[in-house]
Amino acid sequence: MTTPASGKPDSRAPLSRERVFEAAVAYADEHGIEELSMRKLGQDLGVEAMSLYYHVSNKDEILDGMVGHVVAQIEIQPVDDDWKAGMRRQIMAARQVMARHPWAIGVLETRKTMSPSIMRYFDTVSGLFRQAGFSVDLMHHAMHALGSRVLGFSQELFDDSGDDQPPMDDAVVRHLQEGYPNIAAIVEEIQHQEATIVGSGCDDDIEFRFALDILLDGLERHRDLEQERAG
Repeated sequence: MTTPASGKPDSRAPLSRERVFEAAVAYADEHGIEELSMRKLGQDLGVEAMSLYYHVSNKDEILDGMVGHVVAQIEIQPVDDDWKAGMRRQIMAARQVMARHPWAIGVLETRKTMSPSIMRYFDTVSGLFRQAGFSVDLMHHAMHALGSRVLGFSQELFDDSGDDQPPMDDAVVRHLQEGYPNIAAIVEEIQHQEATIVGSGCDDDIEFRFALDILLDGLERHRDLEQERAG
């Protein structure tokens, strides 16, 4: 389907499932997923809300289609001899797509079914492991280990990535030092840290890459050990 330069669906195009999903994605990008409703989506498409039910059964089906539409935007990266670099490129390509549609992460976490585009993407990533010499068993464990990182995001214990957070005052730091000395050490290090081999501060992208590299290094060791035992 053709989308005008404005990013909004062409209201002159005939209504279809794909057009409904594309319009829903555009609406969530502009207004947020919380604002999405069948009535508002119908208005955006220039049709009555009831007309949508000829193409989708309910809002859950729209949400499934939306995340499928987003995942289909992830470009498959070229494969070369360095499987870790290739896997890293693939996962970071997924992360770039999720950054364009930040609402999609929360929706993905609630889905009980996978659309064909998500299945195709997982199949492609699994294939990268097989091409790198991973057995089917180890490939299975690798996909579990990476989890949502395959799609470019990970669940954090808490949100500490605010760019505008002021430094903690002395009273708060003293309270941490007295009750939680190890946490206090982390906070003080972050506030006064220069660039390190990992990065500086507490940046989501830096932490994501750091954890991804650790996982890929560990998976490579398991692959090499498996091949040694088989050889």
